[in-house]
Amino acid sequence: MEVGDRGPGIPEDKLGAGLQPFVRLENSRSRESGGTGLGLAIAQQLAEAAGGVLKLSNREGGGLVAAVRLG
Repeated sequence: MEVGDRGPGIPEDKLGAGLQPFVRLENSRSRESGGTGLGLAIAQQLAEAAGGVLKLSNREGGGLVAAVRLG
């Protein structure tokens, strides 16, 4: 399953950091929207609990894609 958004995306060198709890990758848009920095970390834990993996990638033209693959 894949879910994408049309936000600013995450720099390639920081994709792994986005999966850490309470990490918010700062940009002007993230500061405006608030949040705790837990969403992707929780999604990763749920995927792993179901025997799967969560992978992040940037969408061409902007945005982020979170893909869950269950084994």
